[in-house]
Amino acid sequence: MHEEHQLERVVVLINASAGSGSDAARVAALAQQFRQHGQLVDVLLAHSGADLINHARQAVAQGVATVVAGGGDGTINAVAAALVGSRTRLGVLPLGTLNHFAKDMHIPLALEAAIATVVHGQVVQVDVGEVNGRIFLNNSSLGIYPDIVRDREQQQRRFGRGKWPAFGRAVFAALRRFPFLSLDLTIDGVQHTRRTPFIFIGNNEYQQGLSTGRRNRLDAGHLCLYVAQRPTRLTLLRYALQLLFGKLVQARDFDVLQTTALTIATRRRHLRVATDGEVTRMKPPLHYRSLPAALQVIVPR
Repeated sequence: MHEEHQLERVVVLINASAGSGSDAARVAALAQQFRQHGQLVDVLLAHSGADLINHARQAVAQGVATVVAGGGDGTINAVAAALVGSRTRLGVLPLGTLNHFAKDMHIPLALEAAIATVVHGQVVQVDVGEVNGRIFLNNSSLGIYPDIVRDREQQQRRFGRGKWPAFGRAVFAALRRFPFLSLDLTIDGVQHTRRTPFIFIGNNEYQQGLSTGRRNRLDAGHLCLYVAQRPTRLTLLRYALQLLFGKLVQARDFDVLQTTALTIATRRRHLRVATDGEVTRMKPPLHYRSLPAALQVIVPR
């Protein structure tokens, strides 16, 4: 596979905010690290999510064999969304804080080892989740988590607060509101009515009912739905903290269902929906589905 990669064009897309140093120096250093493995690459720095997506789409349109995404889970998601359903392979350089997708794919977190994996690894096909046309590799959620993320971002943007003070204020505001969603879930033709502060939809099943934040496999072809039962404010605080640090909650706190597709309806005009940690406003109903084997990813041999 090493010789095959050498003959093919490889584009490396790096989130400009992931790392430090001058842009030119970072690009040159990364290209040199790939050259040490006998691989020539084009390294491009992206300064926004739209920039990442545009570069990735252009690479697919040009028939590039491998696109490598360097950054956190949001960066990997943005690049992967452009690659879904194509013949272009995804390489991963985990440069983020949590790196959930890389960990679940057993991709090394050290940069040198991750580069070696891109050049010498093997290709596997993995599932992705989709909600109203938006892709997620890890999970999507509704309720308290996207509310806290959006409030934290507003605190940082409006008042210039640091990430942790902003997070603390956002959590306090969410607990004070103690918000519940009234939802109709349609799964396999059966409607379930729920009132809950938090719903989590995993791309495949999480180990031990979410408690590890990890998945054994990403190719089982289903979504796993976790609906929080009626918790106290203290339990909601625990959800928020555990979600932030990538450690999720115990199975006993949730109703758990597996499906290939589901629809979530509500009387609300819009819902905040988190996909791989990025929050967007969507108009219900929300149509979730699993896209089996939709993405090719390079992993260690």
